[in-house]
Amino acid sequence: MIERRGFDGLGGADHGWLKAKHHFSFANYYDPKRMGWGPIRVWNDDEIAPNSGFPPHPHADMEIITYVRDGAITHQDSLGNKGRTEAGDVQVMSAGSGIRHAEYNLETDTTRIFQIWIEPARTGGAPAWGAKPFPKGDRSGRFVTLASGFEDDEDALPIRTPARVLGASLKAGERTEHVLDAARHAYLVPAKGRVEVNGVTLEARDGAAITGETSLTITALEDSELVLVDAA
Repeated sequence: MIERRGFDGLGGADHGWLKAKHHFSFANYYDPKRMGWGPIRVWNDDEIAPNSGFPPHPHADMEIITYVRDGAITHQDSLGNKGRTEAGDVQVMSAGSGIRHAEYNLETDTTRIFQIWIEPARTGGAPAWGAKPFPKGDRSGRFVTLASGFEDDEDALPIRTPARVLGASLKAGERTEHVLDAARHAYLVPAKGRVEVNGVTLEARDGAAITGETSLTITALEDSELVLVDAA
């Protein structure tokens, strides 16, 4: 089953400095049919104005993955971590037993991110943060694992849940595949471009909630940038 969730039909909010679209229920947006997808609890599509951002606030017991689509995000947290993550790159925060963090756009242009929350396999544990560049050339025509809860994904950022966050860049006409366990939950969003997934067409920033499939065949109808979460 592949359920297309069109970008225009997503919930959202406009705070001036932040324009947000929510693939699942979040904050003041509530849809009992979209409380999450398997362990995927949040997928927010955020546009953050220059010289603004999220001031310090707490989290616990959540794996929070930030995929930067345009611009850059600057992170600070209560562990003393600081870092700037640029477009195409990824940061991961394992909130564990509790952490406070801030995320700011200190750039002169709008920053656009996907913020993805996945429930951890176990609660508690020491919080942690990390970031890593993932050159788009390395994922040209194929999926590359960006964050993973599996030990054999040595080049990916670690998360504490049996899931993978993957990225791919496809030229118009290119095709790639991803093998799935039919019992798992996958969620796919084109950050840019337009693709066909097992016969279902997705425009930029549409979501596809996927389960019961054993493989995905993705064809780019135009140059596209994809983010896929494959979770339990």
